[in-house]
Amino acid sequence: MKKTTTRLYDILGISSASICLVHCLIFPLLTILPIGLIHNHFIDLIFATIGLFAIVKIVKNSTLIVAVLLTVSMALIWISVLTEIFLDIHLDLIFIGGIGMIIGHFLNYESHKK
Repeated sequence: MKKTTTRLYDILGISSASICLVHCLIFPLLTILPIGLIHNHFIDLIFATIGLFAIVKIVKNSTLIVAVLLTVSMALIWISVLTEIFLDIHLDLIFIGGIGMIIGHFLNYESHKK
């Protein structure tokens, strides 16, 4: 039963990280258009919280490489989000963290298939 539960968290993490990465790449382009969209930092905070929830559940049962990759990626995302909220400085660490999250969740998902 644990493998099914861990798979669900991996799928949640992969989908959340993918949607977050698409959001971070596409949304700045949408703000150029005169349709009244502004960037809301709390959307990034929601994605980071979902990712953190999935990581806390996954790291307990994963290999050391996957655990380190997911933890470092989540730290990069949180640093970027909190820097943007409190200091109004945009860091590109969120892109590196998002890609690391996708890779880490995918590796963990693949390790459970074996």
